[in-house]
Amino acid sequence: MLRSFSLPAFLVVIFLVSGNSQPNATSSQELTGFAHSEEEQALETKFLAVPDPNLAREHLRILTQAPHVAGTPEDKANAEYVAQKFRDAGLETRIVEYEVWINYPKEISVDVTAPPLVHMHGPTREHVDGDPYQDDPRVFIPFTGMSPSGDVTAEVVYANYGTPADFQKLADLKIDVRGKIVIARYGQNYRGVKADLAHQHGAVGLILYSDPADDGRARGAVYRDGPWRPDTGVQRGSINAIWEFPGDVTTPGIASVPNLPASKRIKPENSAAMAKIPTTPLSSADATPILQHLAGQEAPSDWKGGLQFNYHIGPGPVRVKLHLKQDYEFRTIWDVIGTIRGSTWPDALVVAGNHRDAWVYGAVDPNSGTAAMLESVHGLGELLKSGWKPKRTIVFGSWDAEEEGLIGSTEWGEQHPELQKTAVAYFNTDMAVSGPKFGAAAVPSLKQFVRDVTKAVPDPSGGTVYESWKKLSSAGALKTDGRETSTSTYRPPLAPSSDVPVSDLGSGSDFTVFLQHLGISSTDVGSVGDYGEYHSAFDNFAWFTKFGDPTFAQEQKMARIFGLEIIRMADADVLPYDFEQYGKEVGEYIAAAQKRAQEAFLGRAPDFKPALAGAHRLETAGVKVFELQKNPSGETAALNTRLVQADRALLLSGGLPGRPWFKHAVYAPGKHAGYAAAVIPGVNDSIDDKDLAGLQKQLAALASALDRTAAILEGTGEKH
Repeated sequence: MLRSFSLPAFLVVIFLVSGNSQPNATSSQELTGFAHSEEEQALETKFLAVPDPNLAREHLRILTQAPHVAGTPEDKANAEYVAQKFRDAGLETRIVEYEVWINYPKEISVDVTAPPLVHMHGPTREHVDGDPYQDDPRVFIPFTGMSPSGDVTAEVVYANYGTPADFQKLADLKIDVRGKIVIARYGQNYRGVKADLAHQHGAVGLILYSDPADDGRARGAVYRDGPWRPDTGVQRGSINAIWEFPGDVTTPGIASVPNLPASKRIKPENSAAMAKIPTTPLSSADATPILQHLAGQEAPSDWKGGLQFNYHIGPGPVRVKLHLKQDYEFRTIWDVIGTIRGSTWPDALVVAGNHRDAWVYGAVDPNSGTAAMLESVHGLGELLKSGWKPKRTIVFGSWDAEEEGLIGSTEWGEQHPELQKTAVAYFNTDMAVSGPKFGAAAVPSLKQFVRDVTKAVPDPSGGTVYESWKKLSSAGALKTDGRETSTSTYRPPLAPSSDVPVSDLGSGSDFTVFLQHLGISSTDVGSVGDYGEYHSAFDNFAWFTKFGDPTFAQEQKMARIFGLEIIRMADADVLPYDFEQYGKEVGEYIAAAQKRAQEAFLGRAPDFKPALAGAHRLETAGVKVFELQKNPSGETAALNTRLVQADRALLLSGGLPGRPWFKHAVYAPGKHAGYAAAVIPGVNDSIDDKDLAGLQKQLAALASALDRTAAILEGTGEKH
């Protein structure tokens, strides 16, 4: 059973919930990491009373009143709005600029050229009757971020979701995609992986479309009658190879600051992160004439989507012409950084952030998170006015150009490598609200921390967020549905838990640079529901106020959770890392990899015992150090330093094989998934590649990292 990270009486504050979910503390319990829990609980009660659903509504209305793609004037206006709210709350605030290589669409067209009686000229403008936002001329034509330009005409092959298994199925069926245009539906993996696999198999272009079975009318009523994607809705998105490295494609490992010499940049065409074949999205309405007229073999039953005809694979007789003319240049983006200086350990940082840019209006993705973050900032501002100062420095980041490849957060992290020594945690929220079901992802050392925070926050439905979360989990309502978005809070964790499930962190949002490059323990939180408008023009204020969160009570909930994570970490006398759980979960990852290796290499699988012993040593060291964490007394600075150093000992100095930007021994994005987590990636990548020598090296590197971490916790390891 998972050990609770707090003491046995785990319910910190019990709340009576009124119409606006106003908290009233009625009992006091001990908090792990605090010498005086009652003082922290009184502070948290003050904070929880501040976030206001009406103010969250106004933030979201203003932030989504115009399309705001990264680098546009509307994006800059939103940066200035966020900066002013930071200043109003008393934060030291600055806007930080970067110059990054991104594209806007110049000419985008998709035309069916054969058979002669089949006609389609797209992409058709998104439209539903009565939507007040769709006709804004500032809405870009649907396009794919980081796609190359290109003019290609070819027969079409349907590849289902475009996963490795789907391309293998095509090969098994003797269907050759070389020289063809592949059409694949969204879901199951990151769109950039689809583009990369299509290129590897010889395709000359890729069309991505949203199938009604995944997020449209097969799921329920479509917008404006329901929350799901209408037939004209298009999912935009970027396709750069974030599994190679995120951020600006020309500056891996260094920040794209203004006036950076050209000699410091990689030419875009030489960047490993740039996509190789022209790729563009279509709505299901525009994709229908293509798919409906494909011949060849009938698609397997699990390849059939929600369109009302028999799916065939092709190739042909449908031929399509893709004409993509992208407008690439170095464009200015704007991060907003707000700081509250710590009083006791000012050089120790708690960093928290949300990205601000959107493909169109971004009501859910990402500005539900921006509105929640601003109300968290509002709450901290009221505490500052009352005389409170956090013990550690708090840094808020409003990141830009996340949609184009996690750029704003990555550039800031690369500009500040000292964070590897000074930051104690990074807290992320992206798509904070699309419905009422709370979910979280975290490193193992912070999973119980997130659970404990939710025990102190009232849920709009009554009781606490934790209680609501647990009911949904017990009822089996916390399930992924195969759609792949840039949130990881509802993927089942790879290591099972008897408590509410906290997912593992992969990629696709702004925690990536902090965890996987700098080694900072991270979390990601969100509240989800039926939502089909991801990355479309219909992810707007009208949709949100009708289907996402009409009362903005979920926004209030998420502001409270996000803010409480920050306050509790900033004020803890001893950092609440759970290394026992870290060791347990890594041990399960290693055991699962051992089974895979035995299947892949038969009798030649290497020895996994040193790595398993390292995980067990970490677990044991975590049990012992927890006794010091839960009862802090006297000077705690040395213990906190040891905990942070242990956290960073999981970094690999040379990074992962073939992708040195990723330095964490335990977590990285999957090379064939993109967003989903690849655990102990060096080991599992070597198994996937059938690289026995590489596997032996990676097992040794993992065992060494685990032993380093455990030794520091034991007080015997090297400290830097």
